[in-house]
This record gives sequence, C-alpha cells and structure tokens, in this order.
Amino acid sequence: MDKPTADFDFRAMSWFFKLRDFFQPRKEILAEVNIKPGFKILDYGCGPGSYAVVAAQMVGEKGMVYALDIHPLAIQQVQKTAARKGLANVEAILSDCATGLPDASIDVALLYDTLHDLGEPDRVLAELHRVLKPDGILSFSDHHLKENEIVSRVTDKDLFKLSGKGKKVYNFAKVH
Repeated sequence: MDKPTADFDFRAMSWFFKLRDFFQPRKEILAEVNIKPGFKILDYGCGPGSYAVVAAQMVGEKGMVYALDIHPLAIQQVQKTAARKGLANVEAILSDCATGLPDASIDVALLYDTLHDLGEPDRVLAELHRVLKPDGILSFSDHHLKENEIVSRVTDKDLFKLSGKGKKVYNFAKVH
C-alpha cells in the first residue's frame, strides 16, 4: 500500500503546480487526448486537481470527472476548486488503488506523473484496465521515466498497447 506525501510537501507541490499551470496550461496537454463532451474521465493521482478541473470543463455538464488520490489534502483541494468554479461534474475519490467505479465505465483514464511513485504499479494498471471501456484510452505522462521505460512499463502485462504519442502524453488503447 502506498502512503501519501507529507502535508508540507503536498502544499509545496500544489503551489508549484499553480505556477506550472500558468505557463503551461493543462488544456493544451489534454487536447492531445481528444476528450469529448459527455466523456467520463478518471484522473488517477489527481493531486490538487490541475487536470481534473480542466477535464470537467471539457466534458461539460453531461460528462463526469472522477479525481482519485491517496492524499486527503488533494481530495479537499479538488472539491474546493470544483465548488468555487461551479463544477458539479467532479467527484473526488480518496483511495490508494481501488476506484469503486463499475467495470468498463470510463472513456479516458489520466495517469500523469504518478507511476514512478507507485509501490504496486501493476495493481493500479489492472484497475485502470478494469474501469476503461473497451475503446477507452489510458493517457500517460511521467517526466521521471524515459520513453522506453514508459512504453514497456505500461504494455508489459498486455493490458494496454501504445496507440499514439503527442508532444506531452502517450495514449494507450485497452487490450481485450
């Protein structure tokens, strides 16, 4: 089981992300995923919600974003930001792996800068595979890993295959 980062570290990371997001808007990165209105998105390891909030705006009122994190402060931050922005289509989930979502219910799972920190990455990838729809996409980025590590770590259990690479993200299709 993974453990959340210390509260101070989480707050420092959140501050850094606000600065990062100002210079590199998350919408530009999510554009590489081809998110459509009405989609159901899972932001796995959502942190303070940089991607979850933008994704919620992209999917619109008929879509839904599930923002999952192990850290209670992340969940609080996502809920607070979604409320402040009037986004009723964001649901925060406090968990170290299990999403509690139904099988094949998610159009896109975001796994950004998280895999390198996971104690049981195969367990998380199996959960993402379970919740993704048959034509679902796992959008992946982790600046701590090299390209060959990214592709091999995500595809080595035959749950996903690389379907596309953008400037910032790798998109993987669910293997049936």
